[in-house]
Amino acid sequence: MTEAPDERAKRSAPWRGRPRVTDAKGCFIAIRCTVKQHSAIKEGAAKAGLSVGAYLRSLAVGHPGPRSVHRPRPGDAALARLLGHIGKLGSNVNQIAKIANTYRRPPGKSALSVMRKDIGRMRNAVLKTLRRGH
Repeated sequence: MTEAPDERAKRSAPWRGRPRVTDAKGCFIAIRCTVKQHSAIKEGAAKAGLSVGAYLRSLAVGHPGPRSVHRPRPGDAALARLLGHIGKLGSNVNQIAKIANTYRRPPGKSALSVMRKDIGRMRNAVLKTLRRGH
């Protein structure tokens, strides 16, 4: 008795790659479009943070699918750096509070200068990200 191909595919090599899904993408659609349409589709996909295929699926059926490829949006790296700077600022505030509570005196000029530079870098990162968004 031979097994159905679908049954064998579900069980084959479970240690490799992602686990099998019941509704695998087995169909392929090819479309023709103009250069202008192609660039508009790619731009829409980039803004949505999806691959072109996932983006078109989301437009056609309402969702990109369970295993759609999510791509980082253009400003995500800058925002991640900004979060790092904000974390440093919080750390600096805690250091100021500790110094003030422990020694009953404010931090020195050099410590304040470092904090001022950190805040300036954060401000520049925010402005750069906002300019890129428009």
